[in-house]
Amino acid sequence: MARIGSKVIFVTTSPRTPAKMIPEVGLLSTHFSGQRWNTETQRAFMKLLKEENFFHGEGANDPAFSARDRINRAPKALGFVILSPTIRLTPAGEELVSSRRKEEIFLRQLLKFQVPSPYHKPTEKSAEFWVKPYLELFRLIRHFGSLMFDELMFFGLQLVDYRKFHAVVQKIDQFRIAKARDEGNYKGFRAEYLERELREIYSSDISSGNTQTRETTDASTARFLKTKAGNMRDYADACFRYLRATGLVNISHVGKSISIVPEKIQEVDYFLQNTDREPCFVDDEEHYIAYLGNPQVPTLLTDNRELLEQKIRSEYLQFQIPDGATLRELKNIFADKLESRKEQILTNQIAAIKDYRQFVDINKTFDQILDNSLYDTPLMLEWNTWRAMTMLDGGTIKANLKFDDFGNPMSTAQGNMADIVCDYGDFGLTVEVTMQSGQRQYETEGEPVTRHLAKYKKETKKPAYCLFIAPNINDACKAHFYALHKINIQYYGGASTIVPLPLSVFVKMVDDSYNAGYVPEPKHIRRFFERSNELANSTNNEVDWYNRITQEALNWLTE
Repeated sequence: MARIGSKVIFVTTSPRTPAKMIPEVGLLSTHFSGQRWNTETQRAFMKLLKEENFFHGEGANDPAFSARDRINRAPKALGFVILSPTIRLTPAGEELVSSRRKEEIFLRQLLKFQVPSPYHKPTEKSAEFWVKPYLELFRLIRHFGSLMFDELMFFGLQLVDYRKFHAVVQKIDQFRIAKARDEGNYKGFRAEYLERELREIYSSDISSGNTQTRETTDASTARFLKTKAGNMRDYADACFRYLRATGLVNISHVGKSISIVPEKIQEVDYFLQNTDREPCFVDDEEHYIAYLGNPQVPTLLTDNRELLEQKIRSEYLQFQIPDGATLRELKNIFADKLESRKEQILTNQIAAIKDYRQFVDINKTFDQILDNSLYDTPLMLEWNTWRAMTMLDGGTIKANLKFDDFGNPMSTAQGNMADIVCDYGDFGLTVEVTMQSGQRQYETEGEPVTRHLAKYKKETKKPAYCLFIAPNINDACKAHFYALHKINIQYYGGASTIVPLPLSVFVKMVDDSYNAGYVPEPKHIRRFFERSNELANSTNNEVDWYNRITQEALNWLTE
């Protein structure tokens, strides 16, 4: 049981991307089901996890702590796993691993998450919690139509009791009026408004002098408020990401706002009207665990046969529902139709990209990525690089990121696979992107990038190269990838041709393809990477190689 001392909505923040739970929960079940969850199994789990490359973190100093961070938080809190007396998946956990429609599983579990609960007990110094946070956040978004990130952070997180819903609505209304009237810079307005809200939320701590945080010995009010603002930003970010995992919301990366997908409003209205807002089994752990792990509750629109049939008929006018189909069969039919529609949307997107109709938008998005002005920059970098590679040349280009039902980017690629895979017939290319910089770039990306390339070469049994893109390239990455050109490592399928390029240089390559007057062909891609092999063998160090291959990239279509 965790003791919650928060003054704002408490939600789980680990893992940061909800989809990462899926392979991790599956790995836990496969190798540790029936065992005790202790330091020994926790360390063993982390060892397996790192080998599978699902976990992009360190965990080297205390692997047992890292394991608990991954499993004791979201997987347990959302009812996917039970860790006592022994490890096992709940029925909801089994569904998460095996179900075709993961979004529905995430939705049900999020709607049940509550504070207080047998898992999360507020302390005397915490807010007086009585809320199902995600249920009320859905209600808040639905009420306003669209909610800015700052609005959710400043006010949505104050919805610690569902009975305060209208008070929070009034606060957001007042904020919007004040923002409309303010004639100054939004940055200054935002900072002033946030400090005012923080001082109200933490007034008792400030007045009693309880302002020292774990992160520092500085007990000043300014430092205290800065720390709390950072925590609230992390909570708001987690809310955005976990709500997005349901497939029911759109994220405006430019406006940094969240809204209900228009086609999903009926589904949202259904559970808002039919899901009990009261926390349950607060002091009854046995019944709470059974309730939380039940994948059939709460009831969703798709559980109502009549409403499901109406939805299928309204969205697919020409489709005839088979006579005698069971409810499960109807759900599968609906899932198939959604998947077919998504594939058609993506096909149309690819056609528009290959015709260079998206060139201006792709360039604009790269500018926004370089300015770091988008909500989820890593996701947008992965998505936009896929678009650019699709436009750049021939070949079949596959993004391993997850798309929602309408072809919008939803979450980055899971571990154990390259971000983007390009099939050019007689050779292939993996593309890896990251917003990481400094030593962290090398520590989290260096070895996985090499492993992904080796995996691709082994699976396809043909020559392959790798393009590594980041806003800036760390010196350790330059040295690592240079050395791999020259070393025959059997574990990686021989020498590895991995070329790291700054994002600005890659954008220039995209521009060159647009201005070339002809559509570049796979031979141009292969020539560039073979040139990297030549330079690696003819230069004396990684600095010379990197400088020269970067120059080659800036002129990659010059004959």
